[in-house]
Amino acid sequence: MGRIGKLSLWHHLSRKAFSEIVVNLGRDCGQGMQDIASFIEKDSSYGRLSNYLYGVNGPIRLIENLDEANGTMTIDGVKVKILRSARNPKDTAWSDHGARLVVDSTGAFTDPTVPGDNPRGALRGHLEAGAEVVILSAPFKIKDKALNMPDDAITTVMGINDEEFDLRQHKVVSAASCTTTCLSHMMKPLIDHLGADEILSASMVTIHATTSSQNVLDAVPKAGATDLRKTRSVMNNIILTSTGAAKALKLVIPEMSGIGFMAESVRIPTASGSLVILTLNLQAEDPDRSIRRAEINNIYKAAAEGPYKGYIIYSEEQNVSSDIVGFPQAATVIEARENHTRTAMMRVQATHDSGHFMEAPVTQAVVFGWYDNELGSYTNMLGERTVTIAQKML
Repeated sequence: MGRIGKLSLWHHLSRKAFSEIVVNLGRDCGQGMQDIASFIEKDSSYGRLSNYLYGVNGPIRLIENLDEANGTMTIDGVKVKILRSARNPKDTAWSDHGARLVVDSTGAFTDPTVPGDNPRGALRGHLEAGAEVVILSAPFKIKDKALNMPDDAITTVMGINDEEFDLRQHKVVSAASCTTTCLSHMMKPLIDHLGADEILSASMVTIHATTSSQNVLDAVPKAGATDLRKTRSVMNNIILTSTGAAKALKLVIPEMSGIGFMAESVRIPTASGSLVILTLNLQAEDPDRSIRRAEINNIYKAAAEGPYKGYIIYSEEQNVSSDIVGFPQAATVIEARENHTRTAMMRVQATHDSGHFMEAPVTQAVVFGWYDNELGSYTNMLGERTVTIAQKML
């Protein structure tokens, strides 16, 4: 019940795809069920659950029938069971509650190679506890570099490669990250239209809202810590950090393996709402044709109206980050009026010491894509992934 867990609950309460939801908190919270209900009901970034579901004219409270002994409540007609005892996934006993599909949003268990009976906990522990499929709300991270990705594990992004999921084979599914979800929908239309061969290289920087892993105030680093910036106050600083988006992107778009790509991340002191700045070096097959801004924008406009409808929103408005907080069912909002290109002639020596040079036009394109790293973009895509897998399990 961190940020993604809580907002995933909101998502599924909204779409009513499941008649009952089981949430494992793994520990007692506050003074009991009333405090848990209060946590579910209100959110500092998105307001009240009732407003999210019904707007300002909706009922103030939607949570009723609190049962402290059984750990149950009813939220807008949906029965929600709260588990408060097991911290290790293998001890959660999902089968006792009829839970066949589990979303792990703890961020603590990301290695798909760790056996389910690991005493320190593992993603596969959910399978040991009776789940048939586990969805991870984060990228896979294999700690032992000598190990390969298991055959029953797959990374998917909705609208990109979600059809590659096979219920007969895959038991552990990563829904990648919020940044990879946005970035993949920025890259795939360009690859579809231009072809991977025309993209010489690419890089991206995500201007990312804060996360709960950061400190509110400066703190002493833990023993062995190598990145001291992670212990600095998120309220007072712009903080350089890393992102695994480049590695995860290759898992969902194989063509990226042939494109030189770098990814960086900058954390800023906002609660939600992030931005990917994608820079590409492009070379058209026709040397007499340079790729213009209008062509780039038309690619995204056609994608938003066609095969990526519901995943890409093409916008010619002047947006700021708060405008896309809570934005529904959009992996990315393309800020078309800010996209731009510049073309220059690249001079390359034909052969070493030949004295002969070749010239070719190379276009640098910059594309801006907004995404709500919590509810609007990522959690909605995660919820869509959850429902589509559930449908295959019927």
